Amino acid sequence: MATLATRFKKMEAPGYNEAYTAGAATGPFVLRALPNEDVYFFSKRIDNSRLVREADPRARGACWSAIGAACLLVALLTSVLAPSVANTMAGYKLQALKQEQQRLIDERRVLEVEEAQLLSPARLEELARGQQLVSPQPGQVVHLDSKGDRSLASLRVKSQ
Repeated sequence: MATLATRFKKMEAPGYNEAYTAGAATGPFVLRALPNEDVYFFSKRIDNSRLVREADPRARGACWSAIGAACLLVALLTSVLAPSVANTMAGYKLQALKQEQQRLIDERRVLEVEEAQLLSPARLEELARGQQLVSPQPGQVVHLDSKGDRSLASLRVKSQ
């Protein structure tokens, strides 16, 4: 690396040496010469394109050891973190199922109200009058005799 004097080539400027040496003895603020000011450094360009790198057998083993240690660390972290991740995912699924259950309960209540409205006697009588239906006469009704074997289907709705 070159010094400032060689960088700016002040030494080659005309009259530089005379002004420096003339003022050295008389000026109170003149600095003395810097050490190694006359040393020049050169960098030689080296071409290593024809060189072939020799393989290091120990470096290959160290590389595989590092890969094995990293795989072991990943497997260990996976086995440690997997139960907590599975537990969190199960919690999310449980919460989603609870929300779906609540939605289905609300939907069932709405459907029960609609069914009650559709099967109300006042509405059925109104529909019968609209279609000009009349109540059956006493002789028109036929009762089936059940023999106690429960062969007839029963229409019972379980309520919860």
